[in-house]
Amino acid sequence: MTNHKSALVLIDLQKESNFGLDDMNDVLENAKKMIPAFREADIPIIYTRQINREDTVGLSKGEPLNEDGTPYFYNAASDQIEIFDEIKPADDDVVIDKYRWSAFFDTSLDLMLKSLDVDHLYIGGVVTDGCLMTSVFDAYFRDYQINLIHDLCTASNEGAHQAAMLTMTNWVYNLNIFSTDELIKKLNGEEYNYFKADQVDQMQFTADTMEAKFKEITNP
Repeated sequence: MTNHKSALVLIDLQKESNFGLDDMNDVLENAKKMIPAFREADIPIIYTRQINREDTVGLSKGEPLNEDGTPYFYNAASDQIEIFDEIKPADDDVVIDKYRWSAFFDTSLDLMLKSLDVDHLYIGGVVTDGCLMTSVFDAYFRDYQINLIHDLCTASNEGAHQAAMLTMTNWVYNLNIFSTDELIKKLNGEEYNYFKADQVDQMQFTADTMEAKFKEITNP
């Protein structure tokens, strides 16, 4: 595997349907375009899966349960933990199973990235204000440079998605934000656009201004 000091990390693109995520079909379509571009560039691809054991061992405190006491989300006894068939990992991709939101918490992800000599993470997945955002912050705390693919992320509602994106923009100081199409241009050696904040806490927002601020970072 060629070493580019980069990797694509896809957070929890699984069949779990209980969240009712906005625009999930668009996220999957973008993933279907993005993954071949990274394969063509010979850049490693890492998938994560959220797993909740059916017997609830290791389950987060307060995690929602079914009436029979089994986990409501990401139940290991169901196919909801599986990555979508249309973007399933190839044999040489890395799959990291996790039991908490962050892909770095008590997993081998950091070890795998260091073994691949990765400095730059390209990252997308779900949900934006949960597993995706906590993984981004944990990656930043481990000194990776972060490239967030904004249309490869989604949440259960637009406000949560936008607020999480703006929060990451304000406080992940080395963050670049790409769309799928612009990142593919970069991988192909073409001219491309992306957003990077000029200063800390640049994208201050209120409930009334959040949508306009979000458009600034997603349409540079």
